[in-house]
Amino acid sequence: MADTLFRGLFDSDLTSVIRVTDFLLCLGFALVLGLIMTFAYMFRSRYTKSFVVTLALLPAVVCVVIMLVNGNVGTGVAVAGAFSLVRFRSVPGTAKEICTLFFAMGTGLIVGMGYLGFAAMFTIIMSVVYLLYTRLDFGSRRNAAIYKTLTITIPEDLDYTGVFDDIFSQYTSSHDLVYVKTTNMGSMFRLTYQVTLRDPAKEKEMLDKLRCRNGNLEIAVSRQESTVSEL
Repeated sequence: MADTLFRGLFDSDLTSVIRVTDFLLCLGFALVLGLIMTFAYMFRSRYTKSFVVTLALLPAVVCVVIMLVNGNVGTGVAVAGAFSLVRFRSVPGTAKEICTLFFAMGTGLIVGMGYLGFAAMFTIIMSVVYLLYTRLDFGSRRNAAIYKTLTITIPEDLDYTGVFDDIFSQYTSSHDLVYVKTTNMGSMFRLTYQVTLRDPAKEKEMLDKLRCRNGNLEIAVSRQESTVSEL
């Protein structure tokens, strides 16, 4: 009865059936490895519960799919097509999230092929390297300090073409006017610049000179957003 229960309806006598004990061993191993990589991802990362739950379960899902394909080329092609249609996130993911998803799928693939030792070694090594790279700064703090977005409001009678070039040449290594918008019923212009500061400590000094030039109207400074083009 047990053999019939765990045998496919379309299997032939030449088809090898996965033993229940092997199936449960691989499934449990994939769940444990998924939990390990999930904790590695959560270290010093902003995350949502839905994503980490998905990350923990993904190796087990991939493992089961690979085990059931079991060398069938036609089924393997169909599975590859099905995976290409799956969207893991409803919003665009960051490079870190995409890399972690590939990490989870790779682990599930190795476990599904039956190489439990290699899967454990791969997960442990990659998790340690993941934690190490997370601790490294790679210059991100310096980039956040020098790459700024400036929004400057000027009166309509002030020609915005090159009006702040002399100030920017003194305090920035590069500047680019990326957006111009009229505001306050057309009586003012709002200019948006992407600038690279020479010295972040002189940011206030630069803002003071900009305020003198634009008549002490509103000026906003913020860190440049890079999430859209992160990849």
